[in-house]
Amino acid sequence: MEAWDADLTDSGHGWFELDMGIVVEGERLPLAPLLASLFRRDGRWLEASLLAQVADGEMVELVTGAGLRIRVPAWRLKPLAATLIDLFDGFAGGSSLRLSRFDAPRLTELTDSARWRFRGQSDVLALAEQLSAAQGIGHIEPPRGLGLVLRHYQTEGLAWLQFLREQNLAGILADDMGLGKTAQTLAHLLLEKESGRLDRPALIVLPTSLIFNWTNEAARFAPGLSILSLHGPERKSRFADIPRHDVVLTTYPLLWRDVTDLTRYAYHLLILDEAQTVKNARSQGAEVVRRIEARHRLCLTGTPLENHLGELWSQFDFLLPGFLGSNQTFTKYWRTPIEKQGDVRRRELLARRVRPFILRRKKEEVARELPPKTIMVRKVELAGGQRDLYETVRVAMDAKVREEIASKGFNRSQIVILDALLKLRQVCCDPRLLKSKAAQKIKERAKLDLLMTMLPELVEEGRKILVFSQFTSMLALIARELRLLALDYALLCGDTGDREEQVRRFQAGEVPIFLISLRAGGVGLNLTAADTVIHYDPWWNPAAENQATDRAHRLGQDKPVFVYKLIVAGSIEERILVLQEGKAELAARILSADHGVEAKFGSEDISALFAPLAS
Repeated sequence: MEAWDADLTDSGHGWFELDMGIVVEGERLPLAPLLASLFRRDGRWLEASLLAQVADGEMVELVTGAGLRIRVPAWRLKPLAATLIDLFDGFAGGSSLRLSRFDAPRLTELTDSARWRFRGQSDVLALAEQLSAAQGIGHIEPPRGLGLVLRHYQTEGLAWLQFLREQNLAGILADDMGLGKTAQTLAHLLLEKESGRLDRPALIVLPTSLIFNWTNEAARFAPGLSILSLHGPERKSRFADIPRHDVVLTTYPLLWRDVTDLTRYAYHLLILDEAQTVKNARSQGAEVVRRIEARHRLCLTGTPLENHLGELWSQFDFLLPGFLGSNQTFTKYWRTPIEKQGDVRRRELLARRVRPFILRRKKEEVARELPPKTIMVRKVELAGGQRDLYETVRVAMDAKVREEIASKGFNRSQIVILDALLKLRQVCCDPRLLKSKAAQKIKERAKLDLLMTMLPELVEEGRKILVFSQFTSMLALIARELRLLALDYALLCGDTGDREEQVRRFQAGEVPIFLISLRAGGVGLNLTAADTVIHYDPWWNPAAENQATDRAHRLGQDKPVFVYKLIVAGSIEERILVLQEGKAELAARILSADHGVEAKFGSEDISALFAPLAS
């Protein structure tokens, strides 16, 4: 045996042939069929635990088709078994192995000059080195027009997104919830525009509950991007405007309905936010996104893998078609060995294969970049019947309040004013909180949908979550949804008899979610097991809201605390937030149930509180 070599040959469309050979007595013999035969004869090479027991110095016999027997040391072959085992396992004949260019990092483990001489496709080997170092990418200057200062890890995320684009690759930004995936993506899009590359629009597909959040954050952080939002019945008149915008937003439920109009155009970038839809490869939405033409593709999700490896395959089949093979071959060579047979070697190899294309940072890993308490406002828009109900209640209550003030004066109208505000707040939370038969029939529940998008992801991340609401009936509706999702929870409200037991279960880690009413649990509890606080409905008294947050953010807390405030855009809730900024004490006195309305709360504030939703 005189030499070991490998030829890389481009076979087109992002694939190349890896032809490994050994030179024996002047004749080059293809290695792939010899190894495939060996691995079939000797089961140790296909089983991770047994392969580790093969001594490096053991002499292994390779047999050619002509019966020639070649003895080679095991150390020559073990790296091949470790990095290319699925290809040998599924070897269909011939003299070479077929690899995707996205699998280039596998070759870095074979390029030891003491073992191999590689020829050809130096660009593939260069890409292999770059991909192997992809998550250590250095600094990049954020776009000039970005309206926020990126944290260090967010700048690294932007550099990673730019690297994927430069290499014509795709990937999954899988940071924990609350680390700013939207902000990093907007910075990426803005940098593309400022660099002159955004000559086609970017299409972003997202859950309906996140439409407003994207629109709002784009306006705040990237005002230089023109945004087209395609949702609601009026969207049909806007399809022709797609080429004239930088960013186009649509939702998963509308994908298959609007497929003809959306696929009429080609896009610079196709982004799936909360990429759950493509986790089911057979869903209508998953089929549509595969048909959309785009130069680059990106998934955003805090939970790239929730239930099984098939979800990971489905996302990569969208991002990098062919990279992980067909669904059938992936199941045979990866899912079954890993999930059913506990094959550690294949699990580690799969992790190495996908690692360059997934950027995931957890909160605790970047805690040094974060303040002890991070407060985020998540906004959602009302739609359909819920929006109509809000306007109906608003108009009726506005008239009733004005009539009451005209006849009794402002100071003597407290009960009517508070009742009117209460009804509007209830519509924002969930129409079912109102007692009318018409409200009970309404299907839309924008804020509850947003919460149910957040909670499974937070639980998957290992978060311990407090959910506060002033309305015990709202907590009951949330509890019903959690049961449907098989998510365990503790509950504390006024009529809870085993208060200590509920606290113990949460603090001991037996349940990940604690539903708490304002009056029952807003003060006096030590819940330092929690690292996430969600205020489902805003508390008009900022001090009371802070007290509730401090159930988690207090002495003994050793983790950063993330606080989410869920707000209906353009509604009474948003207007109270505005009032809080300049009139915190006044707003608290007016709108807390245990305070009266003072004369300082003037008619101009009443007009603002009962203003219509933005069109």
